[in-house]
Amino acid sequence: MDNGRADRDGRDDAHRGRDETTEERADRRWTELLQELRVAQTGVQILFGFLLAVVFQPRFTTLSDTDRTIYVVTVLLGSATAAALIGPVSYHRLLTGRHLKPETVVWASRLTLLGLVLLFCTMCSALLLIMRVALHNTLALWLVGGMALWSFVCWFVFPAWAMARSPNGRDRAGRGA
Repeated sequence: MDNGRADRDGRDDAHRGRDETTEERADRRWTELLQELRVAQTGVQILFGFLLAVVFQPRFTTLSDTDRTIYVVTVLLGSATAAALIGPVSYHRLLTGRHLKPETVVWASRLTLLGLVLLFCTMCSALLLIMRVALHNTLALWLVGGMALWSFVCWFVFPAWAMARSPNGRDRAGRGA
């Protein structure tokens, strides 16, 4: 009888490292994803709130056209980021009870990764605006470039490097555990 567990020889369990059904695995992965989303959503909400308030500051009217364009792009990126990182909650709520938990986790994970990429872009854009206003010179571009590189390495390169080095970093379907 197939209950979603490993074969008798234990090949799937040895590879996955856990004795859990497909549904148990989906539940665990959903819980882990929710914890990650809580961290990301808090940061996005704070950043987005500050971005929304900028336009109402007296100094906003003194910004150059370039800085206003950067601001508009940053707000749009912030909005897209919030949507992507809140999206998994809606996805889960609309599909709850339809026996689609494994698929829900996969799509919610993809939305979360998209949200992290958008958050990276939002942070870089916000930092560019702030550095341009604060420094009024090309040093702003170098500082933003350095921070963008550092963030990219921390968020994407280090995990990719760890996954490439680990023999257990991928499951049979090619998705991370």
